[in-house]
Amino acid sequence: MQSVSAEDLELHPPAYPWEHNGLLSTFDHASIRRGHQVYQQVCSACHSMELIAYRNLVGVCYNEDEAKELAAEQMFEDGPDDAGNMFKRPGKLADYFPKPFPNEEAARAANGGAYPPDLSLIVKARHGREDYIFSILTGYCDAPAGVELRDGLYFNPYFSGQAIGMAPPLYNEQIEFEDGTPASVSQMAKDVVTFLTWAAEPEHDDRKRMGMKSIVLLSFVAAGLWYYKRHKWTVLKNRVIQYKP
Repeated sequence: MQSVSAEDLELHPPAYPWEHNGLLSTFDHASIRRGHQVYQQVCSACHSMELIAYRNLVGVCYNEDEAKELAAEQMFEDGPDDAGNMFKRPGKLADYFPKPFPNEEAARAANGGAYPPDLSLIVKARHGREDYIFSILTGYCDAPAGVELRDGLYFNPYFSGQAIGMAPPLYNEQIEFEDGTPASVSQMAKDVVTFLTWAAEPEHDDRKRMGMKSIVLLSFVAAGLWYYKRHKWTVLKNRVIQYKP
């Protein structure tokens, strides 16, 4: 009987048509807002986002008042006070997203030895970027015949080694989107990947906007230089040099 190796089962994620990857395309900010909702209600139980503060959400997917309300729902340790004691206070816009675990050891203990990575830059940190993350979230399936998994592991053909310690995080109608969008697995995966892509590249839209402004400006400069060159060289090009014996 022919043996089956893990490499034979590993799949490369397909290329999906992400709207924000177009030359002139920007992020779908409604999708970013839904993606934050998915992260907040599903992913944040295990995964941190240490580089994102609540103020970063203002003007992207929430207004200032909404972002303040989100921050105030969390309690943060602060201090010391006048008596030298630490205390808890509601969150502020300047606070970063809270960590689900106090340290790596606690995170591993709560997840069967697996360490949930921080998601702030996860899109940039993985080959395949958005396609890989989306495929991982939607690629869970039953292990093929002949493949045995240890307890606490799940089969995912897009994950390196195919045995992943994270249980399938998404299922249909798991949450209720504020805008009424049906919460299918693929929709939630698409939205949370869009949110994570924005988190990894929050300057994405501004960079493209500045790039287009630079192209337009340089086009006018190039046209002016071309006209100036033609004007200055017209006299020289039209001169006739005569050699007298």
